[in-house]
Amino acid sequence: MRAMQTLGKFLTVGLSNTLLSFLVYLGLFRSGTPYWAAGALAFAAGAANGYVLNRRWTFRSADSTGTRVRYLAVTLGGLLATDALLAAFSPLGSLGAYVAAVPLVTLATFAANRSWTFP
Repeated sequence: MRAMQTLGKFLTVGLSNTLLSFLVYLGLFRSGTPYWAAGALAFAAGAANGYVLNRRWTFRSADSTGTRVRYLAVTLGGLLATDALLAAFSPLGSLGAYVAAVPLVTLATFAANRSWTFP
């Protein structure tokens, strides 16, 4: 049961990351920032938010340089896995590929964060 509660917290943090990233992107884009720069900064804001909330609330782990590096590795791995799965699932169409890819990457990054980043 503890794993399910932790997963629920992880998903809640993920939703907050998505909302924050969208708001940062929207604000930057509307202020004239090129979309590619706004996207990168928005991703970074969501990742930073995810680190703080997951470390403190989801996994209740101590802060360290090693933890930060592992979190960054898992986050970038999740980004690369999402892109690879979008390509693999492209026969499902753009939306179908995303719907198929995201749950797999979410569960994989949860498992990696739980066992490696924040043990």
